[in-house]
Amino acid sequence: MKKVNEVDFEYRFGDNGPKYLTKGPNVDIGVVVLKPGQDFPNHYHTTCEEAFYILEGSIDFYINNKRYPTKPGDMIQCSPGDSHYLINNSTGNFKAVFIKSPHIEANDSVAIEKPMIE
Repeated sequence: MKKVNEVDFEYRFGDNGPKYLTKGPNVDIGVVVLKPGQDFPNHYHTTCEEAFYILEGSIDFYINNKRYPTKPGDMIQCSPGDSHYLINNSTGNFKAVFIKSPHIEANDSVAIEKPMIE
């Protein structure tokens, strides 16, 4: 059993970006915040799948170079090999829970070029 609170963890970039609430042994769970105009690099995972549950705001997900606008209550699930790029084109903050499974000890992310945005 494990119980944690989000306030006990820090975002990667101060007040935005991802922060992990738990890493392993079977799953990674965290929260990501992107401010207006911010993006998160296009990448894919070789082994794990990643799901996002949108809590606040709206954002454009590009999954395998196809745009998927999202809003609170939406869930996006990426299989291994699915590229995913996030960009906040809105005027408000975006916040989502992310879940990666299975937990991988080594870095499972492969960075790639941004998708063509129309």
